[in-house]
Amino acid sequence: MIYPLAGLIFGAILGAIRARQRGGKTADLVQWALVFAMIFGLLGLFAMILIDRSYQ
Repeated sequence: MIYPLAGLIFGAILGAIRARQRGGKTADLVQWALVFAMIFGLLGLFAMILIDRSYQ
Protein backbone atom coordinates (compact mmCIF):
# COMPACT_ATOMS: atom_id res chain seq x y z
CA MET A 1 0.00 0.00 0.00
CA ILE A 2 2.98 2.29 0.27
CA TYR A 3 3.63 2.53 -3.48
CA PRO A 4 0.38 4.32 -4.43
CA LEU A 5 0.70 6.65 -1.45
CA ALA A 6 4.30 7.46 -2.30
CA GLY A 7 3.24 8.03 -5.91
CA LEU A 8 0.52 10.45 -4.82
CA ILE A 9 2.89 12.48 -2.67
CA PHE A 10 5.74 12.47 -5.19
CA GLY A 11 3.39 13.35 -8.04
CA ALA A 12 1.81 16.24 -6.16
CA ILE A 13 5.19 17.72 -5.31
CA LEU A 14 6.50 17.24 -8.84
CA GLY A 15 3.36 18.74 -10.37
CA ALA A 16 3.49 21.81 -8.17
CA ILE A 17 7.16 22.34 -8.95
CA ARG A 18 6.48 21.94 -12.66
CA ALA A 19 3.63 24.48 -12.57
CA ARG A 20 5.73 26.97 -10.63
CA GLN A 21 8.56 26.67 -13.17
CA ARG A 22 6.08 27.55 -15.93
CA GLY A 23 4.90 30.63 -14.01
CA GLY A 24 1.53 29.30 -12.92
CA LYS A 25 -0.79 30.89 -10.40
CA THR A 26 -2.32 29.10 -7.41
CA ALA A 27 -5.07 27.40 -9.42
CA ASP A 28 -2.49 26.13 -11.91
CA LEU A 29 -0.33 24.75 -9.13
CA VAL A 30 -3.28 22.89 -7.63
CA GLN A 31 -4.41 21.50 -10.98
CA TRP A 32 -0.95 20.30 -11.98
CA ALA A 33 -0.39 18.80 -8.53
CA LEU A 34 -3.67 16.87 -8.69
CA VAL A 35 -3.07 15.55 -12.19
CA PHE A 36 0.47 14.45 -11.47
CA ALA A 37 -0.67 12.89 -8.18
CA MET A 38 -3.29 10.84 -10.01
CA ILE A 39 -0.83 9.71 -12.67
CA PHE A 40 1.88 8.69 -10.22
CA GLY A 41 -0.68 7.16 -7.85
CA LEU A 42 -1.94 4.92 -10.64
CA LEU A 43 1.61 3.98 -11.58
CA GLY A 44 2.25 3.09 -7.95
CA LEU A 45 -0.93 1.01 -7.85
CA PHE A 46 0.10 -0.93 -10.95
CA ALA A 47 3.57 -1.46 -9.51
CA MET A 48 2.06 -2.78 -6.28
CA ILE A 49 -0.21 -5.18 -8.18
CA LEU A 50 2.70 -6.38 -10.31
CA ILE A 51 4.90 -6.97 -7.26
CA ASP A 52 2.10 -8.68 -5.35
CA ARG A 53 1.28 -11.05 -8.19
CA SER A 54 4.88 -11.94 -8.90
CA TYR A 55 5.48 -13.20 -5.35
CA GLN A 56 2.44 -15.48 -5.09
